[in-house]
Parts: sequence; C-alpha cells; structure tokens
Amino acid sequence: MNFVTRRIQKLGQKQTYDHFFETLRYAFYVIFHPADGFWDLTHAKRGSLAAANFIVFLTLLTRIWKLRFTSFLVVDVNWEKVNIFVECASVLLPLVVFCICNWGVTTLFDGKGHLDEIYMGTAYALTPYPLIQIPIIVFSNFVTIEESTFYYVFDNISLLWCVMLIFMAMMMIHVYTAGKTLLFLVITVFGMLVFIFIMLLFFSMISQGISYFVSLGKEIMFRLN
Repeated sequence: MNFVTRRIQKLGQKQTYDHFFETLRYAFYVIFHPADGFWDLTHAKRGSLAAANFIVFLTLLTRIWKLRFTSFLVVDVNWEKVNIFVECASVLLPLVVFCICNWGVTTLFDGKGHLDEIYMGTAYALTPYPLIQIPIIVFSNFVTIEESTFYYVFDNISLLWCVMLIFMAMMMIHVYTAGKTLLFLVITVFGMLVFIFIMLLFFSMISQGISYFVSLGKEIMFRLN
C-alpha cells in the first residue's frame, strides 16, 4: 500500500514538473508570436502562475546581476552602495501596482482579464529582459568604449520588446482593440501615480500618528517620574 501511495505521489510530482517546464517553454513562443501566444496563454490555459513567478524571479536576478557584473565602462555602479532589497522593490512594486490598477480600471470597462491573468501576461512579457540582458552582461566585459554602443542598442531592445509585449498581452487578455488598449494603458499609468500618491500619504499619516503617540507616551512617563 505504501509503495502504491509513493508511486502515485511520484507520478503527481512528475506531472507537476512537466506542466511547469511546458508552460515555461511556452514563453519562447509568446515572445515571437504575441497575438496568438497571449490569447492561448489565458484563454487556452497554456500558461501557469508557477512559470510566471519564475520569470519574475529571473528578472529580479538579472537586475541584480546587471548591477554587479556589467562592465564599469557601460554601467558605472558602486556595488557597495547598492541595496538589493530596494532594487528588487523597484521591479516588484511597479509590477504589482500595474496589475492592480490595470485590473481595477479595465473591470469598469468590460475588460475580460482577471487579476491573475493580468499578472501572468505581464510576467510572460518580461521574458526578453533576462533573455537579452544576461548575454550582454557577459558581452560588456569584453568590449571597448567604442564598441559599447552595441550594449546600449540591445539594452534598449530588451526594454522596448517588453513594452510591446505588455501592450499585446493587455490587448489579448482584455479583448480590446489596439486604440482602446493604448488608452487604458495610459489610464493605468495615471492610476498608478494616484495609487502611489495615496499610499505615500497613508504611510505618512501612519508615521506621524505613531510619532505622536510615542511622544505622548514619553511625556506621560516623564511627568509620572
């Protein structure tokens, strides 16, 4: 009985790993065939949150590797002053806020995508970043200043490719026209700014409230003594 149970568990784990690698490989199809790729990603369930999380994690690692290992000729970074948590937050926070704001805005205007689908599509759209950045990080250490132009070209290509894929992802996921997608991406960016402003205001008020009660407590303790 135990043998049968272990066998079933191993088969279940194998299917889980196979599904993960299959959905991860699908990212290569998505970046070269974005229209069909993003449609099937969510509507045909060709993607997975596990693969999306892995792509985001790889993007974070690539960001750190870029700061650490890129030649000083093209990226002048003082590694000792780099805060890894801040660098990770600079990627994760915009990603999370974008997904929330896009979902909130498009829900009001017949958007078909759910929050998990928006996150998955956005994560898959980040695939070109590590795919291009990792080779050019290595390349940067073997070029002269004159040849560093190639680095900047491919660096910009990786970012523009991601932006284009995010546009296509939102269009396919929400079943919008190109014009409507562009409009709601602009509204999403505006919503992100409003969201960040409200969060900063909220935390500022919380901080001031905590400071007030701490000062009040110290004053009471001082008078009691």
